[in-house]
Amino acid sequence: MKATHRSLIKQLPTTLAALASLTFVPQAYSADTISEALSSGKTNANLRYRYETVNDTKTATASTVRLRLAYETADFKGLGAKVEFEHLTSLGGQNYNSKANGQTAYSVIADPEFTEVNQAYLSYSGIPDSAVKYGRQKIVLDNQRFIGNVGWRQNEQTYDALSVVNKSLPDTQIMAAYISNVNRIFSNNALATSGAAAGNFAMQSSIVNVNYKGLSAGEIVGYSYMLDFSLPANAGNSSKTYGLRFKGKTSIGDNTLHYTAEAATQSNYANNPSTYTVSYSLLEGGVDFKPASVKLGYEVLGSNGSKAFSTPLATLHAFNGWVDMFLGTPATGLTDSYVSASTKLAGVKMAAVYHNFSAASGSVKYGTELDLVLVKVISKQYLVGAKYGSFATQSAPTRADTNKLWLTAQAKF
Repeated sequence: MKATHRSLIKQLPTTLAALASLTFVPQAYSADTISEALSSGKTNANLRYRYETVNDTKTATASTVRLRLAYETADFKGLGAKVEFEHLTSLGGQNYNSKANGQTAYSVIADPEFTEVNQAYLSYSGIPDSAVKYGRQKIVLDNQRFIGNVGWRQNEQTYDALSVVNKSLPDTQIMAAYISNVNRIFSNNALATSGAAAGNFAMQSSIVNVNYKGLSAGEIVGYSYMLDFSLPANAGNSSKTYGLRFKGKTSIGDNTLHYTAEAATQSNYANNPSTYTVSYSLLEGGVDFKPASVKLGYEVLGSNGSKAFSTPLATLHAFNGWVDMFLGTPATGLTDSYVSASTKLAGVKMAAVYHNFSAASGSVKYGTELDLVLVKVISKQYLVGAKYGSFATQSAPTRADTNKLWLTAQAKF
């Protein structure tokens, strides 16, 4: 089971007492009694099969099935609760390094066998225009570049946290949270075989994200992420990040133009032994034709030559290539120039992405990558998909040519 940090547990009596003392009038609710709230709750199940191969200097193959079961109560006077369990089984042996199984002769496929609580939280919606959650929960912000749930992997990332979302200001959403533990994709079993850097992240971190949608040209987001990692092995990730993000779209005839711009600055925080300040920037633009879309992007994770901009809580698989060659930003930073195209034919969604990677500091050319994906949604309950990524190294000898293939089938009930 994923560990919950003690400091968050100690706050529970105080938190519940504060909620109980509120005099706000509760919002409309569907249950008149606690028993009705329990009996009227919702259940759902998610079953996902994944076949993954990695061909590099070691190679690996994984065939896994993940089952997720969840129950959520109906609302009772603004109070609610949710619990969600996950289990993963490896089929046909573990010919891969999950970071928790000790199979270091193989390449890494980060889908360890596990049985654990994925989410377990209390919720309260009795404060006007607000939602409070306490416990283990998903936190997904913006495009997940900084805070995400890593939903691609079989064991998604969740947070032991106290979070508040408020929408009382016009066209504005304010999200704030205190995070005491990050339940990572490797599961905490990785501590025994790979050390603290691969296990869950114990922390005392505060995050704030403010989204304003009152502009006709698009929405603007301001954020502050103060990450304080508790264990000395992870202290190098402790950082404070401030940024602004702008995203919008406009019609051009029958087509739609999309545009995004983002900038952030990051520096050392709390127990980080390094002293540094680095920057992040993103420019992205695209056009939706009928029936295709194209997009161009340029992302820079800056560096001072020895320390680079990092995003340790991001859904990293969604960025800088699906081969996951840059889950940790190189010390000399990373520049990613990319172009993508997507369409839908005969009910099959398909896309291709091409990346060109280089150092943000210096002249190193890391390599290029081509990514391809096909997804067929059979119904609301079923989908199948295939994904492929191929990374070709250039002048970076520590990065080998790597090919990855994924086959996925999913059922939701």
